[in-house]
Amino acid sequence: MFCYGNTRIAVFLPFQSHIFHFFSVFVCLQGSDNELKAEKDGVSDSESKVDSGVPEVPVPADDTPEVLNKALSGLSSRWKNWWVRGILTLAMISFFFFIIYLGPMVLMMIVLCVQIKCFQEIITIGYSVYHSYDLPWFRTLSWYFLLCVNYFFYGETVTDYFFTLVQREEPLRILSKYHRFISFALYLTGFCMFVLSLVKKHYRLQFYMFGWTHVTLLIVVTQSHLIIHNLFEGMIWFIVPISCVICNDIMAYMFGFFFGRTPLIKLSPKKTWEGFIGGFFSTIVFGIMLSYVMAGCRYFVCPVEFNNDSNSFQVDCEPSELFQLQDYALPSMLESVTGWTTVCLYPFQIHSIALSSFASIVGPFGGFFASGFKRAFKIKDFANTIPGHGGIMDRFDCQYLMATFVNVYIASFIRGPNPTKVIQQLLALRPDQQLYIFNSLKAHLTEKGLLPALEEAAAA
Repeated sequence: MFCYGNTRIAVFLPFQSHIFHFFSVFVCLQGSDNELKAEKDGVSDSESKVDSGVPEVPVPADDTPEVLNKALSGLSSRWKNWWVRGILTLAMISFFFFIIYLGPMVLMMIVLCVQIKCFQEIITIGYSVYHSYDLPWFRTLSWYFLLCVNYFFYGETVTDYFFTLVQREEPLRILSKYHRFISFALYLTGFCMFVLSLVKKHYRLQFYMFGWTHVTLLIVVTQSHLIIHNLFEGMIWFIVPISCVICNDIMAYMFGFFFGRTPLIKLSPKKTWEGFIGGFFSTIVFGIMLSYVMAGCRYFVCPVEFNNDSNSFQVDCEPSELFQLQDYALPSMLESVTGWTTVCLYPFQIHSIALSSFASIVGPFGGFFASGFKRAFKIKDFANTIPGHGGIMDRFDCQYLMATFVNVYIASFIRGPNPTKVIQQLLALRPDQQLYIFNSLKAHLTEKGLLPALEEAAAA
């Protein structure tokens, strides 16, 4: 007896009994019914087996501090969660202000720590799902690839922003010269280790987890690297986008909690249109106000540069036009309402509208993506690190998307040629190459008629 598709064909030898014939037909009909039922539910037999074989991630226990549990014991779960989230949100905002006060170096270290914690939370979910299969070297290789990718990205950053220091120290100069080759060799070693770890019965699962690790690296490590690049452009490019995402998260929650009636998206049933719209307008106003306060302070607007004399970071410069007050004529409609003909703004405030709009319109889709991910594995939060908030990844799911946007926005609309980096590259050339560029530049300036004027100005 054998089955082909929905057609069942019975082949019997002469000595088979009628009872065995009846049993074979019954089993084949039962198989047909099961397949039709699976097709009706939109799930194939193979998919059903895969889904049924995936263990659920253990649900973490409630880790709300006992002091808060006692103080809020008389409240309903809805209001208890509101107070827990509110208190810990204020604590996190206070900590955010504190690390800003400590300076850019501490901010970079915090970004690295957050990156490692987010990676650990996502990898732990994968390990919790597939730990029963005892996949060899999964955790070891995951952390090894994290080390390789961080070595590559941070090495590029050090070479780019600490050029003079790197050229001054011989070991650093050698590492910088062969940095990409070393990075590739390290990754290739991990790749070969993965191939050698393949086990016959678990090929598919091992490649699933290989992809899992690399997608996690793409989402977490790459984005955190962009955050650090944004920080070097000036702390305002780091603080304003992050603050806009935080503001949108808080105000969307507040508006949704008190006025939410209309569901926004099925992936996040608690998200409402009222919260989405309220968060949008609140974030726009907040972004403009915060930008006005910060744009007048050199500590926030100057690029973060490494001082070779003091071996420390400095944030002192002459602010660019982006951070100088200018008068803007108001449209006739607004002029009739306000009675003003012009308004005095920092140009950065106009850019902050784009940042705030992205944080409140597109940024939440990072959260929706994370919600879909968690629903796929039937978990509420990535971890239970922060009571009432979940894991670190639950708080930074929108920040990573925002970091990419800010980096692309700066490269597209803000950043221009950097003379400092050009000079650094020239100093790394051989003397004959430097003379060639000097003579070429001198001939070019003379041809343009700029060199005599410069010489006369220097003589005067």
